Amino acid sequence: MWLALAFVLAGAAAQADERADFVAGVRRDCPRCDLAGTNFKRRDLSGVDLSGANLKGANFHDARLVGARLAGADLSGANLNKANLTRAELAGASLREAMLYAANLDGANLAGADLSDALMGMARLTRADLSKAVLRNVDLRKARLAESTLTGADLSAAALDFAFFRGARLDGASLREARLIGAELIDAKLVGADLTDANALGAQFRGADLSRAVLAGTNLRRANMYETKLEDAVFRNTAMPDGTISNQ
Repeated sequence: MWLALAFVLAGAAAQADERADFVAGVRRDCPRCDLAGTNFKRRDLSGVDLSGANLKGANFHDARLVGARLAGADLSGANLNKANLTRAELAGASLREAMLYAANLDGANLAGADLSDALMGMARLTRADLSKAVLRNVDLRKARLAESTLTGADLSAAALDFAFFRGARLDGASLREARLIGAELIDAKLVGADLTDANALGAQFRGADLSRAVLAGTNLRRANMYETKLEDAVFRNTAMPDGTISNQ
């Protein structure tokens, strides 16, 4: 019994030392460490390994996390405003209610990540992988998602006003009740996407592929649908660009 307790205490002490060394900058990696609430504001953490770490409420404001490994980490409520997460590995991470205003996530891997209720206005996600990510009620107003992969992503009730989705892949994505006012989806792929009750007032769908998309209750008034593919799309009480209602 005493031997087992000694091993437990030794393990806890080692983890505490590892955490302290990481916070002090002595070591670069701290996977699965408990760093909840820690302040890393403006720190250069490029390439660090924090996979599976507890980073709830941590402050990464304006921090440099280029190529950081954060897969499976818990970043719920974390402050990542203006952070540089270019090419970061965030697959399966929890970013619920995280703040990512103007963060740079270009080329980042967010496949399967949970970004529910995150604040991501002005964020950059060019060529990011968000396949099967959960972005329910996320705020992505004026964000840049050009050429990003959002296949099967859940963007229900997301605020995407004036977001830039040029060439993005949203096949099978859920955009139910999403706000796409003035969004640019030129050449985007939305095959089989669900836009039920979405508000796409004045959105740019030129050259987009909406084949088999569900457009029931969708507001497409003043939207640019030039050369948009609509084969087998579902229209039911759909407000078309000219203001007419389609039920075909």
